Amino acid sequence: MCPPLFIRFLAATLCLILALPSAARDQQPPTIGEQREAVLFWPQAQREAEFREMDRRFPSDRVERAAHVRELPEGQPLTLGEAGDSSWLDNYMDQHHIAGLMVLQDGRVRLQQYALDFGPEQRWESFSVAKSVTSALLGIALQQGHIGSLDDALVTYIPELRDSAYADVTVQQLLTMTSGVRWNEDYADEQSDVAQMYRGACVDGRAHVLSYLMKLPRQWPAGTHWNYNTAETDLLGIVVERATRRSLAAYLSDTIWQPYGMAAHASWIRDECDGSDTGGSGLSATLGDYARLGQFMLDGGRIAGEPVIAEVWLQGAISEQESVDAPERGYGYLWWTDTDGSYAAVGIFGQMVYVDPARRLVIAQVAAWPKATSNELVAARRGFVAAVKRAVDAERKPTVH
Repeated sequence: MCPPLFIRFLAATLCLILALPSAARDQQPPTIGEQREAVLFWPQAQREAEFREMDRRFPSDRVERAAHVRELPEGQPLTLGEAGDSSWLDNYMDQHHIAGLMVLQDGRVRLQQYALDFGPEQRWESFSVAKSVTSALLGIALQQGHIGSLDDALVTYIPELRDSAYADVTVQQLLTMTSGVRWNEDYADEQSDVAQMYRGACVDGRAHVLSYLMKLPRQWPAGTHWNYNTAETDLLGIVVERATRRSLAAYLSDTIWQPYGMAAHASWIRDECDGSDTGGSGLSATLGDYARLGQFMLDGGRIAGEPVIAEVWLQGAISEQESVDAPERGYGYLWWTDTDGSYAAVGIFGQMVYVDPARRLVIAQVAAWPKATSNELVAARRGFVAAVKRAVDAERKPTVH
């Protein structure tokens, strides 16, 4: 209580001074995990400005670039849209907030275009494209003998989950999103699991997802139901890190980034609780290196002619293992599949690495969609891919005289 009237002014001033530090102490700054969850709800201007700055905003590990870069030579320019209509591509990029597009055919650049003040030397957050990269690293760990089998129980590598709903889940079931554990991946709902998984306090030095997932109940028998789950790809990242005794960033650098010839270093965001790189998101790279990643997959996971990924993983990754609620699409080992043999790594807000073996095509896109995802935005991206394929197919048709 403040003193009597005759010293009210002085006392009020003193009360205010004393109150300010207390208020400041009551308002704790957001944790790293809370800041990561907030990314889902950033306004448009912030997305466009900061998707290229994620390694400066969040603690990250560096993926070292190659000493000898795999060049991407120029190919014949690819024309999209109606003949003579150069605005088609500009309109697509402008309407959907696309920061960069690159199309390779037979390893040559047939299209490369940037917007949103983004350029070839800058990195862009890939979101769930990282899932596909984590899956590839698991395939390499399998090839190198660090992982015994895709049928291994998850608890072989993460024994902390023995008393959870994950006790009987296999590595392969995580790869196909069929653990059967209850999960809500609604990016627009602040109360969904995907919006909550990093928000809790760190417990006993465990990664956020371990503390979160070990409490969840089972909803379906393991292996019987496909349900998209980002946190479980963080679990796969932990499997790779523990099996190889390397961070995801270091293992990616050693097995793909340097030996394949990536041109720039990449970065991978770390979990604030245990320092592990989060396997479900957080990888940032240049547009050109995303395209090189697609070319690596198109080359069959080979470097200098030698396979670096287990064949059993490769065949499972790029062919449908599970049906999804979308026409002409399926799910492999954390790669999306199409009925024409194409497959893709896809991330929210418009990220994509698309591989079309029949046409020898790789399509890389980075973007800042106005929503994490929607049917309309996905349809527009698929429309762009279809336009690229039509343009390539048109070149093959014989000219009629």
